[in-house]
This record gives sequence, C-alpha cells and structure tokens, in this order.
Amino acid sequence: MNQPFTHLDDQGRAQMVDIANKSETRRIARASGRIRMQPKTLSAFLDVTLKKGDAMSVARIAALMAAKRTSELIPLCHPLSLTHTQVDFTHNAEEAWLECIVTTETVGRTGVEMEALTAVSVALLALYDMGKGLDRGMTIGDIRLLEKSGGCSSDWRGA
Repeated sequence: MNQPFTHLDDQGRAQMVDIANKSETRRIARASGRIRMQPKTLSAFLDVTLKKGDAMSVARIAALMAAKRTSELIPLCHPLSLTHTQVDFTHNAEEAWLECIVTTETVGRTGVEMEALTAVSVALLALYDMGKGLDRGMTIGDIRLLEKSGGCSSDWRGA
C-alpha cells in the first residue's frame, strides 16, 4: 500500500491504533444533536404526558449507556474508562425541537469525541422511540462535535 493508513496494517487489514506510547491526559468532548417534532409532541415530552412515560429520563439513561459502550458499536474505537458523562437537554417551543448535549470526560491516551457523539445519537433515538406513537414524522439531525480538549492535538471548538 502506498499510503500508511493509521487504521490499516501493512496488508491493508483493519487494526486498532497503538496508543501505548501516548501520554495520559484529561480529555473532554462535547457534542449535540436535535430532534424536530410537532409542537404537541414537544409538549408531551416536556409535560411528561406520553403514554410510555418520562421520555427525557429514558433518553438520559440511554445516552449514559451508549457513552460507556461506544467501543462495542464503533469499529476500531478503544474501550475507555470514562470519568464523567453529563447529559443535558434544551428545547425551542417555537421551532418544536429538543436538543441533547453530552459532555464526556476521561483521563487517558485517546479522545472521547466518539463517546459524546454516540451518546447524543442514542439519546435522540430513545426520544424517537418514546414519542413515535404520537409523532412518527420526528426527524433527527444536526449531530455534531461542539468542542474537544486534551491530548497532543490542539483544543478544538466548532463554529
């Protein structure tokens, strides 16, 4: 192979990157995503009147579980020992959306961006599952990394 890919060996087979020589540092990532819905659906989420129950609590637990299991879902991600994960929700009643914001932290040799992004994605899927009986037209999107810090690459913040 002409180009030395970090996640491929000399024969072009997938491999996990060797991080043994990297220094352990505090690493933090924050990601967000939104689920858009009908106004009545947003009200049901916020007022906890869905037939299935408290969707926001279920989504929060789903995010925490997903952050911890990211390496089982995303090929070649290293299993991480998370030191903290925070899940927050905001909403906009006028535009009828809920936003999930997840912050993940570790002290380790590789970043936690994928854990934050996975947690957001699964939280939004859990919200969809909880509210689909009321609104099958909900849309999930705008999933993105907001910022990351730690490690040998410079800190990064999205626009």
